[in-house]
Amino acid sequence: MKHYEDNFAHSSLPSLELQAEYKLLDLPQFNRPEMLNCVEKLLDNHIAEGRGNNICIRTFEETWTYQDLYEKANQIAYVLVEDLGLKSGNRVLIRSANNPMMVACWFAVLKGGGIVVATMPLLRSKELTTIIDCAEISHAFCDSDLSDEMNLIKSSFLKKVCFYKNSPETSGLEKLMETKSKTFHNFHTKADSVALIGFTSGTTGLPKMTAHYHKDILNICEAFPQYSLQPNQNDVFAGSPPLGFTFGLGGLVLFPMYFGASTFLIEKPSPDLLLKAIQDYKITICFTAPTAWRIITTKVTDFDVSSLRKCVSAGETLPLKVWQDWYEATGLKIIDGIGATEMLHIFISSNEENMKPGATGLAVTGYEAKIIDTNGKQLPKNEPGRLAVKGITGCKYLNREEKQKEYLENGWNITGDIFRQDEEGYFYFVARGDDMIISSGYNIAAIEVESVLLTHEDILECAVVGLPDEERGMLVCAHIVLKKNDKATDDMKQSIQQWFKEVAAPYKYPRVINFVEELPKTETGKIQRFKLK
Repeated sequence: MKHYEDNFAHSSLPSLELQAEYKLLDLPQFNRPEMLNCVEKLLDNHIAEGRGNNICIRTFEETWTYQDLYEKANQIAYVLVEDLGLKSGNRVLIRSANNPMMVACWFAVLKGGGIVVATMPLLRSKELTTIIDCAEISHAFCDSDLSDEMNLIKSSFLKKVCFYKNSPETSGLEKLMETKSKTFHNFHTKADSVALIGFTSGTTGLPKMTAHYHKDILNICEAFPQYSLQPNQNDVFAGSPPLGFTFGLGGLVLFPMYFGASTFLIEKPSPDLLLKAIQDYKITICFTAPTAWRIITTKVTDFDVSSLRKCVSAGETLPLKVWQDWYEATGLKIIDGIGATEMLHIFISSNEENMKPGATGLAVTGYEAKIIDTNGKQLPKNEPGRLAVKGITGCKYLNREEKQKEYLENGWNITGDIFRQDEEGYFYFVARGDDMIISSGYNIAAIEVESVLLTHEDILECAVVGLPDEERGMLVCAHIVLKKNDKATDDMKQSIQQWFKEVAAPYKYPRVINFVEELPKTETGKIQRFKLK
């Protein structure tokens, strides 16, 4: 058995005692052989079984078949091993917008025995340097359009950087690929060898890196997609999340390729471009965040979206108003879901047969979930508490034993979210653990206040946070984007406050309102409430 030559990732894993119970629930689809490279199921088998000419990736400019992706990934794997000196187990950073070459690089790293660290295009050199130093990254692929920040990185760990797409350098990736064979013998790795490292979003200070195995990558394809989407080879996936975000990686690469479908990638997705792709390329399954669904709903009548059959929302909770507006406009039910970088993808969701508007859903096949108090005791139905999950994937922080102990309790992953569970077993989002506002003794969930505000006819977007207050402990503060900026007056603030008290519990009304032109968001569409605080 061949082991990784560079053992950094595996020696940095938490001890087995600090990992969640790996629950297979006696389901054979999650049982993988001891030796496994996930690339074979996701890509190589399509070639071996005669599907090489099937369309795999489309953009507005180009089309790749499975054969195209297979050959380019093999050539890049040769570049990694022969020209860039990759050793098995080395971490390889990928800096790119969503495009076919990024996908080819992603597969090539795993073919060559490396570990993928895909990143968001908006990250700057300081953030990238921190990631490189934390994961001791030795190699990087970078889209030439994003070279400026890459060239500013100074790290003793980074040895080789290879640029692609319009690279002026003679050593650019495409140039190096020209002489390489289009067949490659994949590195023979274990099912429980680390395949990727994801850096958690929204972290401050030293970032947390969480590892996932080759079997994890395949197992999530048997979980949420089978439960909620029922994909087939004729499906065309599209969406806005970056591939550096595990929500985007799953929805736009892993899921379509596991089922032999195709994906449509947009480098700089906007609501208009996403709607144009749906209309012109007959997208059937779309992944995006709640904020995007809200905006798309206002524009959908200008486009033909009749090809759509599944709509998925994740990244943050889906307000009921957004769900209702989209359903009224299209007749389609948005599938809400909660996942986490630590868990790799969605673990609670619904499908068209068991959907309850307003509920996130049920634990998907492969997972269990429950609501617990601060002592780990399971709470009665409808009582808000901490969400605990375990199943086919789990948190594996590298070199962060203290954080691992915070995330794991008695074999369960503690996500940091406050949920409640009704009598039928459905889970309802209440708040992030740190988004609960305690004012004059009342527990007020920021998301509840936001959900009410979004039903106001003049409000486009909003984000609610708690402000420290000597008298009440905290005040409810709403940052609001109006549909028309010229209405941003003190009279409008008072009008909204009075209206709120008439339609919801008065103690929840926002005592402070700030009108803003836009809300701070991550690249994945999450509102950055910490900036508002």
